[in-house]
Amino acid sequence: MFKKVLIANRGEIAVRVMRACREMGMKSVAIYSDADRIARHVRFADEAYRVGEPPSIESYLRMERIIEVARQANADAIHPGYGFLAENATFAEQCEQNGITFVGPPSGAISAMGDKITARDLAAKANVPVVPGANFSLEDEPMARNIAHEIGYPILLKSAGGGGGKGIRIVRQPEDLERSLRSARHEAYAAFGDDRVYMEKYIENPRHIEIQILADKHGNVIHLGERECSIQRRHQKLIEEAPSPVVSPEMRQQMGECAIRIAKAANYVNAGTVEFIVDPALNFYFLEMNTRLQVEHPVTERITGLDIVKEQFQIAAGQPLSISQNDVQFQGWAIECRINAEDPLNQFLPSIGKIEQLNEPGGNGIRVDSGIIEGCTVSEYYDPMLAKLIVWARSRTEAIDRMRYALREFRLEGIATNVPFHQFVMEDDDFRAGQIDTHYLERKSFEMTIDPALAEAAAIAVALEVHQARMQASPTAPSAPLSGAANMWKMSGRLSRLRY
Repeated sequence: MFKKVLIANRGEIAVRVMRACREMGMKSVAIYSDADRIARHVRFADEAYRVGEPPSIESYLRMERIIEVARQANADAIHPGYGFLAENATFAEQCEQNGITFVGPPSGAISAMGDKITARDLAAKANVPVVPGANFSLEDEPMARNIAHEIGYPILLKSAGGGGGKGIRIVRQPEDLERSLRSARHEAYAAFGDDRVYMEKYIENPRHIEIQILADKHGNVIHLGERECSIQRRHQKLIEEAPSPVVSPEMRQQMGECAIRIAKAANYVNAGTVEFIVDPALNFYFLEMNTRLQVEHPVTERITGLDIVKEQFQIAAGQPLSISQNDVQFQGWAIECRINAEDPLNQFLPSIGKIEQLNEPGGNGIRVDSGIIEGCTVSEYYDPMLAKLIVWARSRTEAIDRMRYALREFRLEGIATNVPFHQFVMEDDDFRAGQIDTHYLERKSFEMTIDPALAEAAAIAVALEVHQARMQASPTAPSAPLSGAANMWKMSGRLSRLRY
C-alpha cells in the first residue's frame, strides 16, 4: 500500500479521502490556495502545501505545480477526489509519467468515456440501450434538421466534451433548432474549449439513475447497485438515495450487467459510475460514464457496508477487489442531502461570508461529510457545496423521517444555505411517495405552500429571532418593524423547529 497520498482537491471530499488514508495507515498531503489557508482540509492533513492564488485556474487546476508538490512531499500517489482534475486525462498521464500513482482510471479510459460521442458509440457496441439519436457531431444546421426530422421532436442538443448541464438545449419546435444549435455550441466552447454538439431524442419526465461500479487490474468488475439522483436543479443533483424506489431486483440486475459491459469495453479500472436515463415506462438508456468518485458515493457505502475510497486505494495499488458480485448485499435505505451555500430565498444564488456558528447533526444512522469549520470563510471562488448530510435507516420512510430530524439539527449561521429546501422536500407528499423525476423542482417551485394553521406561529418565530439579533447588536436601539410577510422558505425552516 502507499505510504503518502496527496489529495488534489479541497473541502469535504479532501477530508473524506484523508480519513480513509488515516484508517489505512497512510500519510495525507493537502494542497491549498490562499483562500483556503486555514480551511478544514488543510488542518486535517499531515502536511499542507500552497499551490497558488484563490482562482482555481491559478491553484487547484495547476497540474505542473501539483505534481511538483507531490514530488517535494515524496507522495507516491495522488487522489483527485471529484471535480477539478479528477477527469483530466492529461493530469492522469502526467502522474504516470512522473512515477506517481493516479488513484483513478488510466488516462485512456478517461479520454474514451470523457468524450460523450465516443462513450455513446461504445455503449451501443456493447449492446447497451442508448437514447435514439446520432453517434456523431452535428456538422451544420441542415444535418441537424434532417436527424431531428428522423427521430422526432422534442430533441436534446448536448455537448460532446463535457457535462454539468453546459452546452445542453431542449428543442421542441423546428423553428428553434438553428438558434439552439448555435447557442449550445457557443456555451460548449466557452466551458470546455470544444464546440462539438450531438443530438438525442428528448425523454419527457425522466428519472436519473446511476450504477456504481468497481473494476480492478485483474479483469474483475462488479456493480454496487443503483442510486436515484432525480432531484436536480439545472442538471445539478441536490438529493440522492439508494436504492431507487422504482428499481426492482430484475431491473437492478439488468442495469448492473449493462454497466459492467460498458466498463469492460472501455478497459476501465477503479471506481466509476454509469449513468442512465429512465423513462416513465421504466425503459433505461445509457447517458454517460463518470470516470471518478461521485459526490453521492456515501449512500452506496451505507447500504453495502463498503468503503469505496479504500477500495480505490487497494485497486490503485494493484490488489484484486475485496469482494465478488455474489458478496454484494444491500441493506436498508440511505439518503443524501447536499448542503450548499445557496440562498433558496433568492433563486438559489450563492451565499458567501464567514460561518459564525455551526452545529452539525449526529446520532444513530447519521453521517456528515463536511469541509467547513466554525469561523471559516465561504468564498466566491469555489463550488458552493459545504457538506453532505447522509442518513441510513431500515426503510425509505424511516430514512426520510430521520433526515427531517437531522436537517432540523443542522444549524449554520452567517451565510444562507439550502437546508430549508431540503426540509420542504422531506415533507412533500410526492417525494415521500417516490413520485419524482428530473423536473420535480420545476413543478414544485410554484406549489410550495405552508400549512395555514402553523403560519402565525412561524411568523412569530421569525419576528422573535430578528428582534433578538437586533437587541444583541444594539440593546438600546428601538426595534424597527418587520417589512413584508415572512418568506415561505424562512418560515418552513422555523416550522421544522416548531413541529418536532
